[in-house]
Amino acid sequence: MCSRSLALLPFLTLTACVSAAPPPEQPARWWKGNLHTHSLWSDGDDYPEMILDWYKASGYNFAALSDHNVLNQGERWIDLESAGGSGVLSKYKVRFGDEWVEEREVNGTQFVRLKTFPEYRSLFEEPGRFLVIQNEEISDQFEKKPVHVNATNLRELIEPQGGTSVGDVMQRNVDAVLEQRERTGQLMFPHINHPNFGWAVKVEDLIALRGEKFFEVYNGHPAVRNEGDDTRPSTERMWDILLAERLSDDEDVMYGIAVDDSHDYHEFGRGRGRPGRGWVMVRADALDAEALIRAMEAGDFYGSSGVTLDAISSSNESLSLTIQSEPGVKYRTQFIGTRRDYDRSRLEVPIEDEKDASVLYRYSDEIGEVLAEVQGAEPSYVFSGNEIYVRARVVSTRVKENPYSKGEFETAWVQPVVITP
Repeated sequence: MCSRSLALLPFLTLTACVSAAPPPEQPARWWKGNLHTHSLWSDGDDYPEMILDWYKASGYNFAALSDHNVLNQGERWIDLESAGGSGVLSKYKVRFGDEWVEEREVNGTQFVRLKTFPEYRSLFEEPGRFLVIQNEEISDQFEKKPVHVNATNLRELIEPQGGTSVGDVMQRNVDAVLEQRERTGQLMFPHINHPNFGWAVKVEDLIALRGEKFFEVYNGHPAVRNEGDDTRPSTERMWDILLAERLSDDEDVMYGIAVDDSHDYHEFGRGRGRPGRGWVMVRADALDAEALIRAMEAGDFYGSSGVTLDAISSSNESLSLTIQSEPGVKYRTQFIGTRRDYDRSRLEVPIEDEKDASVLYRYSDEIGEVLAEVQGAEPSYVFSGNEIYVRARVVSTRVKENPYSKGEFETAWVQPVVITP
């Protein structure tokens, strides 16, 4: 039909034939993004446009403002003092111009209007270069313990759901995100924020959680205690415990996210929640929310605080990496996992805190063993067959600029490969 018409109407029919052909598939590539950061819509100290301008100029491909219990929608005016004063406003005007910035005075007090998600999104988005995603940090609590769940690509605001325990609060908020996804048909996902913040979330809470695939293994805010303490596990140790316990009971894998959780955009220092500390690299075939979410839910991403990977290759037999090496920097990769016959016993650990009457447990050192350590830019590990999962941590010899903690080295966290026996 197409060739016959081509002889009669060459230009018109050729155009029709070409447009009817399916578009070529785009190869998957890595996209850099941050899913947890704050603006003047909640407790950040800068305007949304200034923050997104920083991320875009700094080479990110996507970013989300995840303000506390609010979507950046509707008319919102903030007084100048709460917005950081005239100095912050001056920088905002210099960058975006007097015509963009809206001000008004009421009873002698100067106010500035905060731009909404649709407004600032249109200012920054570029196909194939930069995407802005609508997020919310659902900020809840139980008995004054902070329980925060991030929600990525929301359509509607979710109010904190409350609950009868820390675990119940988490579960109710996770369920609220999943309910909205099911009801609206829009892809979105929850993730658990900074579990050690306020020592609120225990690893047992994460083990028991259902419908959740993500938690923050690295959060760049200095108050979140990624490293744990003498009695409480670090977030990485939590990751291994929950992976071993969940997977041993045929429950879902959980992936580790790295984020900024930035609040401070004007003052530097380790005591500040600065941007640029943690991010995710997602391998997807398009820069849109749906493609990124599908890739992350498949575990096709890694977290980073500075190390870049060119490739991750995994099967039921091995895990291999190709590190984007830089001159003068060396790389050490630890392949970490837990074997099927690990000791599942646990010991109760007393808490020397009069304000916390809960119970902590210490798990076996057979959980999260370093199965191999490899130097160089192309590390690989062949599974022995008795591992439940294997993940990788790549640590460089470069000390991180703008660190979460003193002496921090740039690192990448590769998602676990669940091994089928």
